[in-house]
Amino acid sequence: MNKQELVEAVAKRLDTSKAHAGDVVDTFFATDGIIAGELKKGGKIQITGFGNFETRKRAARDGRNPRTGKTIKIKASVVPAFRPGKGLKDLVNRAKK
Repeated sequence: MNKQELVEAVAKRLDTSKAHAGDVVDTFFATDGIIAGELKKGGKIQITGFGNFETRKRAARDGRNPRTGKTIKIKASVVPAFRPGKGLKDLVNRAKK
């Protein structure tokens, strides 16, 4: 499902226009949305039964340039991460049986 399909699904579920549904989706998922804003502050979003959006620190490490084979230094960074909750895991695993 891409963003447009998500907007259409939200519009149908809420019985509203696609424009309004697009605003709802952007409120949460845009780069200046609620989730990104909280992660940027170093916070965590916990949605019971669904999962957690959080940040994780990656240490500096050595890597290899695939083109030249030369060793390079990769800087330490902070990356966004999602950890699914038990309810979501159970739902997905039940669907595959």
